[in-house]
This record gives sequence, C-alpha cells and structure tokens, in this order.
Amino acid sequence: MGQLRRGVAEYCVLALLKAGEGYGFDLARTLSEAHIVASEGTIYPLLSRLRREGLVSTVWRQSELGPARRYYVLTEMGSQVLDEFTPRWQSFRNTVDRILQGERPASKE
Repeated sequence: MGQLRRGVAEYCVLALLKAGEGYGFDLARTLSEAHIVASEGTIYPLLSRLRREGLVSTVWRQSELGPARRYYVLTEMGSQVLDEFTPRWQSFRNTVDRILQGERPASKE
C-alpha cells in the first residue's frame, strides 16, 4: 500500500494547490492525516522535487507568528500534469473497484 500512496502523493499535492497556495507544514499535515504520506517529514523532499520539475513554484510570505514562510503555488505546467492525470486515475480507480467487487475487467481486443 505504501508504494501506491507514494505514487499518488505528488498528484494529491498538486490537487491541494489547485485551490490556492499552500504552506508546506499545512500540506504535510493534511496529507499525513489523510494517510497519503507516512509522516509529515516525507512531504518536503516531494515538494522540492516538484519545484525542480517546474510543477510548483514558491513565494515567501511574512508570518505574524515568526519568520517568513515558504508557500507553494501550482504552476501552469503543474496544472496541466494534474489535468492529464485526473481522468487516468479515475479510470484506474474504477477498474480496481470493479475487480475488488468480483467483476472481470473488459479485455481490449
């Protein structure tokens, strides 16, 4: 199950950022509470990779509670990647659901 979660974690980050910029700690907590990532600490390497790949960018915002915070923003390329992934995920999920319910997937002939 861990591999499946790791495989979809990046798309979950992109989906969360589609609604607006996000602070790393808040993203980590949300995904940890949803059992998408094993711990909050695992999200930061993922965010770093997404930034290097151009799927997210960052902005610094002043915080009333302490030092400036880095916020993550979905880029146009990140939005495109998410838009391409979403229908494929839905099809995959539907197929897995059917198999788990005892149905055989339709063969492609």
